[in-house]
Amino acid sequence: MNTFNVGIIGATGMVGQRFITLLAEHPWFRIKLLAASGRSAGKPYREAVAGRWAMKEPIPSSIADMIVHDAVAEAEAIAAQVDFVFCAVDMKKDEIRALEERYARAECPVISNNSAHRHTPDVPMIIPELNSAHADIIPAQRRRLGTKRGFIAVKSNCSLQSYVPALYPLNRFGVKDVCVTTYQAISGAGKTFERWPEMIDNVIPYIGGEEEKSEQEPLKIWGRIRGDVIEDATAPAITAQCLRVPVSDGHMAAVFVRFEHKPSVEEILQTWAAFRGEPQELELPSAPKQFLQYFEENDRPQTRLDRDRERGMGVSIGRLRPDSQYDYKFVCLSHNTLRGAAGGAVLMAELLVKKGYFDREA
Repeated sequence: MNTFNVGIIGATGMVGQRFITLLAEHPWFRIKLLAASGRSAGKPYREAVAGRWAMKEPIPSSIADMIVHDAVAEAEAIAAQVDFVFCAVDMKKDEIRALEERYARAECPVISNNSAHRHTPDVPMIIPELNSAHADIIPAQRRRLGTKRGFIAVKSNCSLQSYVPALYPLNRFGVKDVCVTTYQAISGAGKTFERWPEMIDNVIPYIGGEEEKSEQEPLKIWGRIRGDVIEDATAPAITAQCLRVPVSDGHMAAVFVRFEHKPSVEEILQTWAAFRGEPQELELPSAPKQFLQYFEENDRPQTRLDRDRERGMGVSIGRLRPDSQYDYKFVCLSHNTLRGAAGGAVLMAELLVKKGYFDREA
């Protein structure tokens, strides 16, 4: 396997920090360059994140003294030095859209953790185990952009990663209506308890934009390529509530689901147990061996016990039972900065490597 030089755009934020911990010893990807806002540009990385490093692991020694570049002012120069970039910037959406297209037009593929391009019709939004075939839209996007190598691919919102993977394989029974409440960790807001003491012993019943994302983004994941665009699915109908809870990492979801053809409990459990995606078939480095795990215990999954399962890349499910209003209800859990953010983006990049989208001769 060839080694790819990568850049991390937005390297000083929490997701950027997580990218660094995941990529420091990655077998395929080598961190070539770090970039952030002009405020951090020109500083050694350890200085740029002084007092803000939020990971449990220390800054990798190979990264600490790397000089941070200006993600905007040096975009074309950065693009020329790397094979592709991971992007996790904190900017206005229109600014992110422009910046990501700027890198793509400079023939630098962009693997984005941002939401700005999630509804661009020819930009694939990929959960690798579920809709890897959506990568097939990339040639159409390249035609629009006028590029040979450059393109943008995005990951979905972190709140989806807990419950959509559990629902997706059940679509063989016709998932019709879904009601979901998510209980989201503070790291999803880029915070720690030290920096957000107001969250201790507290629940906030509102997260800006999350409910809309939780209701709309799954329809693109369930969608299909038609011509040069991805058309959203028209079902299932999803209603969501999203709460911020006093947990460091890990998003939990309580799910209620109604089917066109109601399966038995045994059929649902068998479907989850047997489900494998392309990352498992390809044995990608970041892929969990068991993507979906069901717990028989009534008090599992638990955030602190189960969020790190499969190095934070697995999805845990429990408490499947009949419901008086819907057909069934269950709970799900995923690690929001690993499966839900940086880890999911790294896995997507590994998938696109195998599909040849980073080849220099593209």
